Amino acid sequence: MTQRALDPSGDQPTGSSGPPGTGRPVKIDAGSELDPVHPVDLPAPVPARGLTAAEVAEAIARGEVNDVPVRSSRSVTEIVRANVLTRFNLIIGVLWVIMLFVAPIQDSLFGFVIIANTGIGIVQEWRAKKTLDGLAVIGEAKPTVRRDGVAAEVSVSEIVLGDLVELGPGDKVIVDGTVTEADSLEIDESLLTGEADPVLKRTGDPVMSGSFVVAGGGAFTATKVGREAYAAQLAEEASRFTLVQSELRSGISTILKYVTWMMIPTAIGLIISQLVVKDNNFKESVARTVGGIVPMIPEGLVLLTSVAFAIGVVRLGRKQCLVQELPAIEGLARVDVVCLDKTGTLTEGGMDVTEVRALNGTDDPYLRRVLGAFGASDPHPNASLQAIIDTYPVPDDQAWTVTQSLPFSSARKYSGAAFDEGEGRASSWLLGAPDVLLPEADPALTEIEQLNEQGLRVLLLARARGSLDAPDLADGAVPSALVVLEQRLRPDAGQTLAYFADQRVATKVISGDNAVSVGAVAAKLGLPGAEHTLDARKLPADPDAMATAMEENAVFGRVTPQQKRDMVAALQSRGHTVAMTGDGVNDVLALKDADIGVSMGSGSEATRAVAQIVLLNNSFATLPSVVAEGRRVIGNITRVATLFLTKTVYSVLLAVLVVCFQVEYPFLPRHLTLLSTLTIGIPAFFLALAPNKERAHPHFVRRVMRYAIPSGTIAAAATFAMYLIARNHYSGTGALDAETSAATLTLFLVSMWVLAIIARPYTWWRICLVAAMGLAFVIVLVVPWLQDFFALKLVGTTMPWTAVGIAVVASVALEYAWRLVGRRFPA
Repeated sequence: MTQRALDPSGDQPTGSSGPPGTGRPVKIDAGSELDPVHPVDLPAPVPARGLTAAEVAEAIARGEVNDVPVRSSRSVTEIVRANVLTRFNLIIGVLWVIMLFVAPIQDSLFGFVIIANTGIGIVQEWRAKKTLDGLAVIGEAKPTVRRDGVAAEVSVSEIVLGDLVELGPGDKVIVDGTVTEADSLEIDESLLTGEADPVLKRTGDPVMSGSFVVAGGGAFTATKVGREAYAAQLAEEASRFTLVQSELRSGISTILKYVTWMMIPTAIGLIISQLVVKDNNFKESVARTVGGIVPMIPEGLVLLTSVAFAIGVVRLGRKQCLVQELPAIEGLARVDVVCLDKTGTLTEGGMDVTEVRALNGTDDPYLRRVLGAFGASDPHPNASLQAIIDTYPVPDDQAWTVTQSLPFSSARKYSGAAFDEGEGRASSWLLGAPDVLLPEADPALTEIEQLNEQGLRVLLLARARGSLDAPDLADGAVPSALVVLEQRLRPDAGQTLAYFADQRVATKVISGDNAVSVGAVAAKLGLPGAEHTLDARKLPADPDAMATAMEENAVFGRVTPQQKRDMVAALQSRGHTVAMTGDGVNDVLALKDADIGVSMGSGSEATRAVAQIVLLNNSFATLPSVVAEGRRVIGNITRVATLFLTKTVYSVLLAVLVVCFQVEYPFLPRHLTLLSTLTIGIPAFFLALAPNKERAHPHFVRRVMRYAIPSGTIAAAATFAMYLIARNHYSGTGALDAETSAATLTLFLVSMWVLAIIARPYTWWRICLVAAMGLAFVIVLVVPWLQDFFALKLVGTTMPWTAVGIAVVASVALEYAWRLVGRRFPA
């Protein structure tokens, strides 16, 4: 495969094809006349130096720069347009203009409220945009580009046509290009082609942007940059701020669609009733008609949802959590199974070699030389090999030549290297999972099992009998040593696992390591069910049987990347909402298929590209905050949506009753503006931002409407009954105002009881919130200038107390209806 010599210092292999200091080997494809499957072993050529500074400047001058504008959020113009140009703002805007001409300013207050609400929405989303943009810059991966023979990290937007871009495991291919150097380079193109198997790349092969490296290394020359790159448009679209594809928002859209269809005929009937049938004063009729139409529109619900999402992004941003797609906040709130990758999640990336146990009489000094040479053979060491490199550097007097190398693959669970030791001696070595390299009956496995039970990670160093190209490479390998590694546990992992257990979220640890070892680590951290471990090689292939095994066990070892993907699909087939965390390239396929993918900020570029949530601080302990934020948003929006839609229901029913009974509409816009502000607008804002730990449930529309319909029906019936009673009681000048005041009192009290139900369970601030809204209405009733401003004045004592009595009866009916609905129609 490759051939290079380790110099005495162990710093730089001679014949290296990488930039100074990297020691990157190159796989040479000898041409079509040779074996196309097995590359021949040839000395590595002199490495390409990349573009010069002058050539880079010329490319920039020609505009050949990778200038794709990847945004994490909408522009300010788009934010303003999305918040202002809505269907309901148009309807309300037209009605507002009409009211400005035909009625006092008091009846136009609803227009000013919409302006204020829209302004709040714009400001909050702009704050979220700033947070997202700032985090996106922090989390942006910087590819390594070789220029003038020197490798340096540059911004994605600084790559120019012809640049030589280096690749290592986990690196994402940023632009299209052609392979210039390849050392066992395997690239996964599944995100582009759907083909899960990695593709072995040789010199001259094309690579496409959007793919990523799973094994080996190399470099490629950029042939297409900017918008010409294959995945540029897809990447730009996927990185944009979005509020779509969520059950919450699609549910609200469904509700609004039906509201619109109900509103149109109702409004027409109301207009005819007030203008033609009753033959009232024109301006008075218009005012009362508008007063009947405006409250049918639950415009604040859309706004409040956007604000809640935006505030959630800002809150999570302060905790160094990048939400790449806003619906991910909602999705994680619905999660009931979290699949964790042990390395980088439960344990920190680094490891320490605690012991090397010689096997079969292998000489200890010779083992040290082998381990030192093995570490130097891989330019892209993983955490395990890095621990070996730190413990066993290459001796100064050692000058072994690397004749072949086999990068580690999570699919085969081992890596390999072949050396020319000089004086005619040669050797080939494998380093990897003992239970993969050893036969099942090998006596060494008992000793390894004991170490695994202590939570230690064990690698086997074995001497291979044949070439590293052999398909049965691991067969007959002679065990030479056990390398015992101790993993560093994350100090906050135990608390995080306890949080998920408390929230009834099942936790599954899925790892490529030995299942017993992983189970011991999980047990140290207090994972419930850590004793239920399963070797993934024994997992049934049948999806249903696999799903059963997944539900019955908590820890899985020796899992291949494809199995991770299958395990996620098996859990989803049982109706589970699955979140997957990971930081390595072996996690990418599972992250992509999971309902929510969560990547560590220090993870590979490939994992960050497909994840919806990136933990920039690399702290698994941030995940509970994301879950809590999602539950707060979804739970509270579901709660306050009932308030908004109760108003819609009673507004439509009141309009229908007015048309059927051929009476004046009881309210002016100012009355319903006051009621909406005190019983819905202000309380909903505070309730939407309150803590809420309840796990989000599906069927948003059904959950909301099952309470809104009976609540709105009771409110409309009670209010209209009071209105008819008052019409029979009052007569003469000012009768309509007195009737309106009595009806307003009834509707306010019933709406307050709906608010009181929704505010449960009570806390001190919720009680204060409800009490403050009631006190505000009392102030309006007793302060003379507020009475005049809102045209509210209770006349006599009989009708006001009748209004209170009807409201009490309606409140009892509300309590009964809510309990009945909860029993008969569970969501």
